[in-house]
Amino acid sequence: MAPPDIFNVAGWLVDRNLEAGRGSSIAIECGEERVTYQQLAERVNRLGSALRVLGLRIEERVLLILLDTPEFAYSFLGAIKAGMVPVPANTLLKPAEYEYMLRDSRARAVIVSEALLPQVQAIPRERLPHLREIVVVGNAPAGSHSFADLLAQASPELAAEPTSKDDAAFWLYSSGSTGFPKGCVHLHHDIVIACELYGQGTLGITASDRCFSVAKLFFAYGLGNGLYFPLSVGATSILWPGPPTASNVYTVIERYRPTLFYSVPTSYVGLLAHRREGPDFNLSSIRNGVSAGESLPPSVFERFKQRFGVEILDGLGSTEMLHITISNRRGAARPGSSGQVVPGYEAKIIDENKQPVPPGEVGSLLVRGDSTCAYYWNQHEKTKDTIEGHWIRTGDKYYRDTDGYFWYAGRSDDMLKVSGQWVSPVELEAALVAHDAVREAAVIGREDSDRLVKPMAFVVLQADVAASDKTATELQDFVAARLAPFKKPRWVEFITELPKTATGKIQRFKLRERARQAPAS
Repeated sequence: MAPPDIFNVAGWLVDRNLEAGRGSSIAIECGEERVTYQQLAERVNRLGSALRVLGLRIEERVLLILLDTPEFAYSFLGAIKAGMVPVPANTLLKPAEYEYMLRDSRARAVIVSEALLPQVQAIPRERLPHLREIVVVGNAPAGSHSFADLLAQASPELAAEPTSKDDAAFWLYSSGSTGFPKGCVHLHHDIVIACELYGQGTLGITASDRCFSVAKLFFAYGLGNGLYFPLSVGATSILWPGPPTASNVYTVIERYRPTLFYSVPTSYVGLLAHRREGPDFNLSSIRNGVSAGESLPPSVFERFKQRFGVEILDGLGSTEMLHITISNRRGAARPGSSGQVVPGYEAKIIDENKQPVPPGEVGSLLVRGDSTCAYYWNQHEKTKDTIEGHWIRTGDKYYRDTDGYFWYAGRSDDMLKVSGQWVSPVELEAALVAHDAVREAAVIGREDSDRLVKPMAFVVLQADVAASDKTATELQDFVAARLAPFKKPRWVEFITELPKTATGKIQRFKLRERARQAPAS
């Protein structure tokens, strides 16, 4: 569908389901709560009406610091329908980070879950010159508004603001591993593109599907998985506001029986490591698992499929592109690959001179499609560095095989030049994780005493394996037997966990700092 010039995506996601006769169908399940599409539409209207009563105007930002509950959906969609711009924020941040987002976005209101309110209260109000209203989901202290009271008092009727398809609809802050995040400004039509090209075109999502995402709604990945993908076809979203531990995830799957399960490699590894006495966990309702955030090791794909009969479709997406643009497909997945270009998107791999590279050669990946963010808010130079006309520089190194499958070779600044040859840390990590003793691994480059870069591996062992020099040597020999000799890790350090961002991406800069503190050898 090509959206018309006057277009409000909240109306497209919600009201269209009522027009299709799905008012009594379940839109959201969360704990004991079940929200029909009729109820969703009414509460979205009430939230948008309430924001207008509070004095918010078109294009003004509303920061959402919300757990994965139905109130997130009401807030996100209600703000958009009323013409405001919701800005979902990571719920794991600290006051200084929320202060940055509130100041950077100039948000006029913040809607926050009661459990997260102390993080906002810790910010002196005089440091937030643009913030006018605080709305609390839960018990609202003096000086704030009760979300429930606002909804109860607001009108259930709300005509969608006649926004343009090219108006700003929402922002998403990128989850960079260093420095402050960048606000990606997404437009009303971006969601439609992601729904039709990936949600329907690749996953084949329909009204009968039940979606459960381990990635939370404040992530670009989770927002599609758990909100606008299911709403776009009248399916059901299963929300879980608690921590996504393996035990919790299995409990949600067995209770709510999702058909589409979205997660990240770290979570899949945790699920595989978790067992119980008696019969194994029942994942038979899941027709496909989906993975994104970082490359899924082939051994994880194979082990998950062997244990549960579930094929994981690994894919590549980004906050800038909104969702997945390169993906494996059901029945045609190649373990270790990010898959093929999602029809409707384009991708190219170029060298340092911006020339296309032949199949099998590593280069920089660029993608393009109509779900691309318009720009980074207040980051003109970074926008120019990333967006080149219609193309987005992903910052990833990839190669493409002759069948059109894309293979991740690391971040542009993660690639190692060893013995004059490019070495992909991902390739080494996949080899290490294939060993039965290894739970997770991350590889960086470290200079030896001659200031030559060699691979260094940080390894998290399985619970029943002891760290020792013998184990380190065994892992080095294991890699050497599978890869070229110069790729063998020169050093192996055992750690209890890998440093990661909230989205599960390895923070290699922390590992590099740790390596620098060790004496060269």
